[in-house]
Amino acid sequence: MEGKHIATREVRQQLAAHLPRLWRYGLVLSRNRDIAEELVQSTCVRALERSSQYTPGTRIDRWLFAILHSIWISELRARHVRQGQGFVASDELMAPDTREQDETRLHYLKVMQRVNALPEAQRNAVFLVYVEGFTYQEAADTLAVPIGTVMSRLATARARLARSADALPPVKEKRS
Repeated sequence: MEGKHIATREVRQQLAAHLPRLWRYGLVLSRNRDIAEELVQSTCVRALERSSQYTPGTRIDRWLFAILHSIWISELRARHVRQGQGFVASDELMAPDTREQDETRLHYLKVMQRVNALPEAQRNAVFLVYVEGFTYQEAADTLAVPIGTVMSRLATARARLARSADALPPVKEKRS
């Protein structure tokens, strides 16, 4: 009983610190700001409801990301059933900001467009490993796939991005 209270307390204390990262992952998965917010809210509710399942002393971010991913998969399945067809991806993530059209921002937008054009499985693996800093094993656990699958997805994504990078202008390094 004591362990359950410790886990619940730890989840409550750490949840707020991970909200921006959870929202960013929700946005990567859904490509829609409103859906990302709903995913994060559902993740918070589920984490609090199931806080006794969290093992104190382990990485809570991995646990939270796994919850969010599980909710997303359930939502995709439900949407598939409701629509009677497959999920159609939205292009709402990258709205150009015409006020800041400097070279760095344009380059960033081009890179993000290429990353967003990756198939969902590759995009998710790239996000977890390269943006969130998860190990391959942590990403595999979060996505509920074998580590070899994560490695394969990353290799394929890197190759695809490298091919598309040939079309990008070279990055200017800032030396100080």
